Amino acid sequence: MISDHFIAIQQFSMSALPRLDIVATGVFAISGALQAARAKQNLVTFAFFAAITGVGGGTVRDLLIGAPVFWMHSTTPLAVCLLMGLLVWFTPARVWPHHPIDWFDGMGLAAYAVYGAAKAQAYGIPWLPAAIMGVVTACMGGIFRDVLANVPSIVIRPELYVTAAALSSGSYVLLTACGLPMIPAASIAFAAGFLLRGAAIRHGLNLPAYRR
Repeated sequence: MISDHFIAIQQFSMSALPRLDIVATGVFAISGALQAARAKQNLVTFAFFAAITGVGGGTVRDLLIGAPVFWMHSTTPLAVCLLMGLLVWFTPARVWPHHPIDWFDGMGLAAYAVYGAAKAQAYGIPWLPAAIMGVVTACMGGIFRDVLANVPSIVIRPELYVTAAALSSGSYVLLTACGLPMIPAASIAFAAGFLLRGAAIRHGLNLPAYRR
């Protein structure tokens, strides 16, 4: 059992999915830096917002599944966050698209949801909590960002958000359980979550609200 667990972690580490982690970290870091830009903060705050948004969800995930906290054992994640913060700082605001925080956050949401579920499974977490870990990985960075910026949290906005993360992580878990290889499953799951989140941003899609 221990050897099988070790092999699963090794296979996960050697796959292309850790690259998805770096992409998601960078995209989330951009959304954090853009939030700092919206609040007209200084360069240090840009860097802090980029870092806390980029690594926040992954930190919570690793603590919950018993994995080494990823950015404590590699300089790449924090370096990417700081570079993204500098990129936003030195880029004119007109370069960024309309509602840029939402779109970059949506990309990071789908990517991190897939990666979080995959990493949880590699560490022996059963399918349902693994899917939940995908949601936690995807959502916590944005929650930290919004709380620090003192703005309404993105997870309580009316349009679909947590649902898109759940679609990505749940799709990945289901597809791999059906025997689809890791990378095709990750690609399909990422596309499904991002398309749903994009449609929610553009068209205001939401689930029915509670009514007594």
